[in-house]
Amino acid sequence: MQVQTAKRYYTPEEYLELEEAAEYKSEYRDGEIVPMTGGTTNHNKIALNFAANLKFGLRGQDYDTYIGDVKLWIPRYRQHTYPDVMVIKGEPVYTGTNTTTVMNPLLIVEVLSKSTKNYDQGDKFLYYRSISEFREYILIDQTRYHVMQYIKTQDGKWLLTEYEYSEAVLQLSAIEFQINLKDIYEKVNFAESEE
Repeated sequence: MQVQTAKRYYTPEEYLELEEAAEYKSEYRDGEIVPMTGGTTNHNKIALNFAANLKFGLRGQDYDTYIGDVKLWIPRYRQHTYPDVMVIKGEPVYTGTNTTTVMNPLLIVEVLSKSTKNYDQGDKFLYYRSISEFREYILIDQTRYHVMQYIKTQDGKWLLTEYEYSEAVLQLSAIEFQINLKDIYEKVNFAESEE
């Protein structure tokens, strides 16, 4: 006879307490704690290239750029995630009493991997769309030149544009910023991809 173990569910507060002491990062998905996979060097290079160019491109403006260690809380779906890159206009809105978890990104960038690409393009995007300030979603493939840009229109529709060449220029909509794909993929070795 096979014995089934009851799945343990956690409150957001329990998750945050455990996450504070954890040696590795996990996401919180409506009661479940899901360990995150480790990123490749290509994943890291792409996220850093995008964030660094963005940080310098927005210098002196009322935006802040955050990378993978800042959590995002999505109350409607009870989700804590770690987006690769986020941009917040003005002051961050925090949840709780610490400054580790924000709630109001305007732009989110995710670098896709085999293990996360379906989630990043599906349910995670659904969760992100519940954030009222959220206006633009960028998904970057780490195995080839391929960037997907989702832009929220004035009437609440999401439009997709894809870029697939190193010479292509990604022009953001939510903020005044553009970047060449070759700058996003600087020093990325596609032969080394994938998680």
